[in-house]
Amino acid sequence: MSILRSRCALGLLCFSAALSGIAGCSSSSTAPGVARAPGKELSAEEYNRIVENPFLSAKDHPQSTFSTSVDTASYSNLRRFLNEGQLPPADAVRIADMLNYFAYDYPEPRGDDPVAIGLEMGACPWQPKHHLLKIALKAKTLAPGQMPPRNLVFLIDTSGSMASDERLPLVKQSLELLVQQLGERDRVSIVTYAGDASLRLPPTPGNQPMKIMSAIRGLDANGSTNGGGGIVMAYEQAQASFIPGGVNRVILATDGDFNVGVSSEGELVRLIEKKRATGVYLTVLGYGMGNLKDNKLEQLAHHGNGHYAYIDTIQEARKVFVDQGGALAVVAKDVKLQVEFNHTQVNAYRLIGYANRIMRNEDFRDDAKDAGDMGSGRTCTALYEIVPIGVNIPLQKSGDLKYQKAGADAPAAKSGEWLTVRMRYKQPDSDQAKELAVEMPENGLRGQTTADFRFASAVAAFGMLLRDSEFKGEATFEKVREWANGSLAEDRNGLRSELVRLVDRARGLKK
Repeated sequence: MSILRSRCALGLLCFSAALSGIAGCSSSSTAPGVARAPGKELSAEEYNRIVENPFLSAKDHPQSTFSTSVDTASYSNLRRFLNEGQLPPADAVRIADMLNYFAYDYPEPRGDDPVAIGLEMGACPWQPKHHLLKIALKAKTLAPGQMPPRNLVFLIDTSGSMASDERLPLVKQSLELLVQQLGERDRVSIVTYAGDASLRLPPTPGNQPMKIMSAIRGLDANGSTNGGGGIVMAYEQAQASFIPGGVNRVILATDGDFNVGVSSEGELVRLIEKKRATGVYLTVLGYGMGNLKDNKLEQLAHHGNGHYAYIDTIQEARKVFVDQGGALAVVAKDVKLQVEFNHTQVNAYRLIGYANRIMRNEDFRDDAKDAGDMGSGRTCTALYEIVPIGVNIPLQKSGDLKYQKAGADAPAAKSGEWLTVRMRYKQPDSDQAKELAVEMPENGLRGQTTADFRFASAVAAFGMLLRDSEFKGEATFEKVREWANGSLAEDRNGLRSELVRLVDRARGLKK
């Protein structure tokens, strides 16, 4: 076991060196922008540094643009920390993942649009003088008969680091849940990687579950981690069995430790982006504790037009593969949001979370720019904290402009509207984008908000407390518990109640 740990540590140092552009292997510290988890037993975990979005002047920066995301990994990962009796490191807390982990009662889209967009604005619970805007997206839910056939390649890490119960054994249980959802139109292949890549199951119809599950159950963990070689073989299998108009996807299950083969981030990203263009997407599932390379897995999913989830229990696997199994079928791709604020109503604003999804304003209508995809039935939730006119807040000024002077306000600015949200998306089989717009009218500020609004605000406040954010305002664990507990609604699967219990755990650990 000590030899295995030494090998993993050596591979980690090589990988860090590759990310930093350093030839060979050295004992240098973690690459810039990468945070290590605290504690000796978790010292090999890595997270990208998160710099929270600041407040921006609506007059100087009237537009805010970002890509949607349906990742959920951060929430189940921080739940794992709290259940183990530890507070998560700040950079493990991505508030967008937390918001998007939960189901909300958003209306289905109507007509030909595959995504519906809704707005709600009310008081900000942690800053009483501010407002909170909730942007709610809901993707069309495909009926079972509408689901396209699936061509799935399971790419499974069988290296020595995957031997413990919460890794490869849990991977096997997870994938068996997915296999049970497949039919005769579907195809499954299995590729494993350790010292080298291996095809463990050629394309097999989904109506042969025993054959597929026998291959899964026969897997064991040993060797180093030739992740790059495995990805190449998995994409080759996906391309060979490609189903036009179907779901063509590589599903990667790993703790993220790539230390042999194509291991540099740049090489992997270029490979995955090239394959993405062919219509083969990548879903990433993180497993295990103590060795999780969250920073790398999140980026691989982002560039592979897929989503990133962390599986800590068989219940989480059921949520991902059974409750949300249809989400593998993309109904809208390259979904972007742009909010334009009316400076006569809004003094300043701040996007909560999504720091790693910010886009240039010019990229909104550049349809060559990649953005997040939304699968069947998925929701995406974003929150903006809004400072209304008349409420002052410290802001970094960009300085006076020499060549541009503000002229008379446009008629729209005098309309009293708070803002306009624009959404741009493409149909799964098209490269032509369509744009929708929704306005928040002058009378849009609600006194009584929905349970979804109140719960989402509690989730965001919980994330800010775990990050010890400078923007947490008057939020406390006690208040977050009260806000969440008062907005449980129907609480399907008890996930909202679970959040309340996690708030209690975090409060106890903070003392």
